[in-house]
Amino acid sequence: MLKNEWKNVGRNDLCPCGSGRKYKKCCLKRQTPAAMDYKRYYKQKYDIRLKEPEEVEKIRSAGRLVVSALEDVESMIAPGITTNDINRVVHDIAEKSGALCAPLNYRGFPKSVCTSVNEVICHGIPGEYALVDGDIINVDITYILDGYYADASKSFFVGSPSPEARRIVSASASCLLAAMDVLAPGNTIGDIGFAIQTLAEKRGCSVVREFVGHGLGRNFHEPPQVPHFGRKGEGITLVPGLVFTVEPMINLGGADLFIAEDGWTAITRDRRLSAQFEQTFLITEDGYESLTPYDLSPFTG
Repeated sequence: MLKNEWKNVGRNDLCPCGSGRKYKKCCLKRQTPAAMDYKRYYKQKYDIRLKEPEEVEKIRSAGRLVVSALEDVESMIAPGITTNDINRVVHDIAEKSGALCAPLNYRGFPKSVCTSVNEVICHGIPGEYALVDGDIINVDITYILDGYYADASKSFFVGSPSPEARRIVSASASCLLAAMDVLAPGNTIGDIGFAIQTLAEKRGCSVVREFVGHGLGRNFHEPPQVPHFGRKGEGITLVPGLVFTVEPMINLGGADLFIAEDGWTAITRDRRLSAQFEQTFLITEDGYESLTPYDLSPFTG
C-alpha cells in the first residue's frame, strides 16, 4: 500500500480493493484493508488508464523518435533558419518513420510542431520568421507512432545568448530536474508542482498557470493534469503505470499572458522571455523512467 492513497477514498466511493461495494461497506471497516486494485480504482475515480507494459513499449518507441527529431532540430538551429524550416524537418521525419505529427490539425492547429520564440510561452505557429542571433526558441514535438503518443520539448539558444536568455533557460531546465527528483510511487501531483514552483520563485522567475502537463498514451491529452505549481501532499498519488508529461513553462518576468489573434500563440504579458523543457515520464515500482530521455545538464549552467 502506498502512502496517502486511502485518505482520498470517500465513504461512498467504490472500494479500491475491487470488490464492487462501497468503501463504507467494505475496507473502511477492516482493521487491515485489502490490497488496492490500482488499475480499477484509478479508472473508476480519476478516469486514468494505468499503462500495461506493451503500451509503455509503444510510447517508448514514439519517444525515441521524438528525441531523435529534437536532436536533428538542435543541429540546424542557427541565425537565418525559419520556423517553417523546422516544421518541414519535423514533418519529414514523421513521414519517413511511419509516424504522424500530433499537432497538425489538432483543434485547428495548422502546423506539425510548436515553435515558440523569446516571449512566446507555447503554441507558437511556424511561419516565415527567421531566427536571429540572441533568440531563444522552444521546439515542442509530439509524434503518434503505432497509435501511441510521446511528447517532449527543448529550448535552444540561437547564436550567442544574452545573460537573461541564459538565466531563463537554466531556470526552466532546473525546474524539470527538480520535478524529476520527486517522481516516485507514493508522492503526489502536488509534490511535482511544489518542487517546480519553489525553485522557479527562488530563481526570481514565475510559473505559468494556464498550461499544465498531462497524461498521454492512446490520446494526446489524458488525465491527470499536472500543474507546475502546488502544495506538497496534495493531488493524485503517483502509482506504477502512470504516464504523463511534465513541461514547466517559466517566465523571466510575471506569470500573466495573453493569446494572440491566431487563437494559439501564448505570449508573456510583459513581453519578457519564457522558456520550457518537457519530457514524458512513466512511474515505475521504484521511481520513474523518462520515455523521452535527454540530458538536461547542458542547459542548467
